[in-house]
Amino acid sequence: MMKAEELTLTQEWDKTFPRDERVDHDKVTFVTRYGITLAADLYKPKDARGKLGAIAVSGPFGAVKEQASGLYAQEMAARGFLAIAFDPSFTGESGGQPRRVASPDINTEDFCAAVDYLSCRDDVDPDRIGIIGICGFGGMAINATALDPRIKATAAMTMYDMSRVTREGYFGSTDSKEARDEQRCAWATQRTADYKAGTYRRAGGVVDPLPDDAPQFVRDYHDYYKTSRGYHERSGNSTDGWNTTGTISFMNQPLLDMASEIDAPVLLVHGEKAHSRYFSEGAYERLRGDNKELVIIPGANHVDLYDNRNAIPFDKLQKFFGKNL
Repeated sequence: MMKAEELTLTQEWDKTFPRDERVDHDKVTFVTRYGITLAADLYKPKDARGKLGAIAVSGPFGAVKEQASGLYAQEMAARGFLAIAFDPSFTGESGGQPRRVASPDINTEDFCAAVDYLSCRDDVDPDRIGIIGICGFGGMAINATALDPRIKATAAMTMYDMSRVTREGYFGSTDSKEARDEQRCAWATQRTADYKAGTYRRAGGVVDPLPDDAPQFVRDYHDYYKTSRGYHERSGNSTDGWNTTGTISFMNQPLLDMASEIDAPVLLVHGEKAHSRYFSEGAYERLRGDNKELVIIPGANHVDLYDNRNAIPFDKLQKFFGKNL
């Protein structure tokens, strides 16, 4: 039997973005195939009637639903869709132990479980469900679409390929067996230490204070996660980060291997000046046929697509999902 965990959900508005009075909001939960109960914010157009097209949103990697994903979900609801922003497994208000770990398999399942939930709602058309993945969850969204034909359209925003960056480092800086062996040894040593201590060491969130030599993309992350712009107390990026061993499995479990077999339309959106732009370009190359589109936003950096309404192409997203759902 499917059994939900008992979660404690915050009922007050605690988002990093203002409430849109055109949209009704509620807290919901659903259970994954692994028995983990996920917490979500549900956004629905006021006075909506009949069965709606629906969109599930998650990301960025290390963020919570009160940050960028909630902004996206609320805005898509204002544009006529039923939308949920969910915390991934082991994160935020969602269940699962230990906290602050990630998995290419389990986090892909998180999207599929969101589709389970949406498919069974009376106010959703189960043949009109799409997903949006932001940052590291862009890669998970593409992987879910390659697996689950119920997903009719996918947008990956300012995406990271978490497998690629774990194996190769940024821009291929650690793309060698020697560098990977060094990382494997560090993880193995930490696993032993964690087991001996009976707890998991945290890696730390976005660095604070910023060192003088911090690269621009780290400064961009700091400007979002460590300031009033995007700080949230449940966000690992805003606070003490992932478990040090939390991303081990990305080393040898490639996320995008089956992307070439996706038939559903996929929209990739990235900032022109984002350090991570090459991840979307690489994903675009893996996709096949005429079902793919890459949109580059002039002048935008990586985190501009988290919350900058002048950079996020919501009109484009509305048209994309309106056509394909």
